[in-house]
Amino acid sequence: MPLILIPTPIGNLEDITLRALRELRAADVIACEDTRHTLKLLNHFGIKKKLLSCHEYNELKRCETINELLEKELRVALVSDAGTPGLSDPGAVVARAAAESGYEVDALPGANALLPALLLSGASMEAFMFVGFLPAADEEKRKRLREVMGLRQTLVFYLAPHHLLKDLAVIASVLGSRRVALVREISKIHQETITGNLTEICDTIPPEKIRGEFVCVISGAEEAPADEGAWQKEALEMASRGESAKDIAAAVAEKYGAPKNAVKKFLIENSDREA
Repeated sequence: MPLILIPTPIGNLEDITLRALRELRAADVIACEDTRHTLKLLNHFGIKKKLLSCHEYNELKRCETINELLEKELRVALVSDAGTPGLSDPGAVVARAAAESGYEVDALPGANALLPALLLSGASMEAFMFVGFLPAADEEKRKRLREVMGLRQTLVFYLAPHHLLKDLAVIASVLGSRRVALVREISKIHQETITGNLTEICDTIPPEKIRGEFVCVISGAEEAPADEGAWQKEALEMASRGESAKDIAAAVAEKYGAPKNAVKKFLIENSDREA
């Protein structure tokens, strides 16, 4: 019997598919992120099944348990609280472990916040990169943002409401002035798309609208300017003002994406030059 990843509604309960309901009814066990949350969904559709908790804190341990169930030829459904399991939600680890152990794994199409947000944002969909949630620590956030700052593709982030403004400020400090669309409460009563400039949008969001999960869609980087010596020029200007090599390397790396070691080497080699 297979392990089946089943998307569940992210807002309106009518977003669930007929196939998803059929598979939930056919399952012997349903592994879920929060048993209380999933129980409400199942009760709404009159489904009674054995539930097994499988969340970010126990997912590794659950791999063995779920594989044992599959070994007994039981049909296991895997759901997260909302959306598609494994897409910034628990599920990917269990699915990979089952596949690597030789068990059949299937994934149903269905609800997610990513694609509706892209469509509502008006951004280019020719190519995009799903970044998901940023790391918790600010320095790790900046490191991740520097990795994607030069990409021409549309960037998509998931942002939690309790640190929305702080995260947007960090993103703006690294990515600079770009078009941004914040799509909140997708598939719910208060669904809304807020557009603006990344460097200014924090000042335009009313506090009462900072509720629910946000999908942040940001335009990709514009074509790099012809002047490839821009960061070298700025590094020399900063050095002429007496700033340390460490501070210069950090600032230049953040703004231009240049490797810190390369900046420091450049400063040493040009220490006798005037900006």
